[in-house]
Amino acid sequence: MLQISLTVSIPDDEIELSAIRAQGAGGQNVNKVSSAIHLRFDVNASSLPDFYKQRLLKLKDRRINKEGVIVIKAQQHRTQEKNRGDALERLQALIKSVTIVQKTRRATKATKGSQKRRMDSKTLRGRTKALRGKVSE
Repeated sequence: MLQISLTVSIPDDEIELSAIRAQGAGGQNVNKVSSAIHLRFDVNASSLPDFYKQRLLKLKDRRINKEGVIVIKAQQHRTQEKNRGDALERLQALIKSVTIVQKTRRATKATKGSQKRRMDSKTLRGRTKALRGKVSE
């Protein structure tokens, strides 16, 4: 069971984990050992509440494909167990991220005083730069 919150958890049978060979440097060992983990999680077929499913499918994340399957590849560590834990943590973090509701942005206007201070500082800076010019005799 992957615990998402106090009330929401994902059963292990809904998460598909497969061991694959890691990419990158590692010498001859990289060709023999399948230490990387390929995690697949189908959002639509999962037992997650609809709130989570809708938010996950709306996410603009390259790890979620068009069919609604989350694909995570973990190959950071040398051992399969650590990569498995890393992949599950990343899945958990992704699902938890959709529960955070962003504050709605309210458009604000700069005050007259702040606009005046900004323009004054720009004028002062321009004068300083103008003094750096060539001295005419």
